[in-house]
Amino acid sequence: MNDVVRLAMWSGPRNISTALLRAWENRPDSMVVDEPLYAHFLDVTGIDHPGREAVIAQGETDWRVAVDSLFRPVPDGVAVFYQKHMAHHLTSDIDRSWIARLTNVLLIREPREVVASYLRSREIVTAEDIGLPQQIRLYDELVAAGGTPQVIDSADFLQQPELYLRALCEEHGLAFTSRMLHWPAGPRDTDGLWAPYWYDAVLHSTGFEPYRPREVALEGQAAEVALTCQPMYEHLKNVRWLL
Repeated sequence: MNDVVRLAMWSGPRNISTALLRAWENRPDSMVVDEPLYAHFLDVTGIDHPGREAVIAQGETDWRVAVDSLFRPVPDGVAVFYQKHMAHHLTSDIDRSWIARLTNVLLIREPREVVASYLRSREIVTAEDIGLPQQIRLYDELVAAGGTPQVIDSADFLQQPELYLRALCEEHGLAFTSRMLHWPAGPRDTDGLWAPYWYDAVLHSTGFEPYRPREVALEGQAAEVALTCQPMYEHLKNVRWLL
C-alpha cells in the first residue's frame, strides 16, 4: 500500500468531523475522502436524507468498490490519506474485516447535543441515526482484532485543538503543521454532494470554534433517543484519549 498513514476517523453526524476534514486537507502532504460509504448507505437503507438521489446517482453504491478505493496507491509526496467516515454507514451487509487494516480513531459527542443538532436537518431521529450503537460495536471489534482505537471526545478536542492534533501527528509518525489549525473559508472539491445540506457552519469557518457548553432541551422521542444513547457515550467516554 506504500508507506502512508491511512487515518480513518469514525464519527456520528453533527460532530466536528468536517472541521477535522478541513484541518487534515490543509496539510501539504495529505489527501482526503469525505464519507465514501454514504451512497451505499442511502441505497441499501432507503433512508430519506437531503440530496439522497443525487448522492446515489453520482456516488459509489457498491461498498466493495468504495472500500478498495481506501487502499489505492497515493501520489508521491502524500504522507497521510485522511478518511472521514460516519459509523452508521457501516450497514449489516458490509464485510468489516478491512477496517482493522486502517489507523482508526473514534470521534464522539454528547448525545443530547447531537440529537438537538441533527433535528435541524431532519424531522425525526433514532439511536442508529447518530451512530453511537455502531461506534460501540466498532470499538469492540477493533479491540477483539488486537488493536485499541483512540477515542476522542469533541468537547475535549475543542478546548485544546492544537494539543490533540500535535498528539495525533506524533502518535502516527507525522510532522505537525500549524496549517491544520486554520483554513480558507468556502467549499472544497472534496466535499460530498451533501455539503449544502449539512456543512453550512463549516463552509463559513476558517478554524475550530472555541468550545461552548450547550443548553439543550429535548422532548418526546428525541429525549428518549438521547437517553438510550447516553450509556453508550459514557462507555466510550470512559476509554477516551485524555491529554
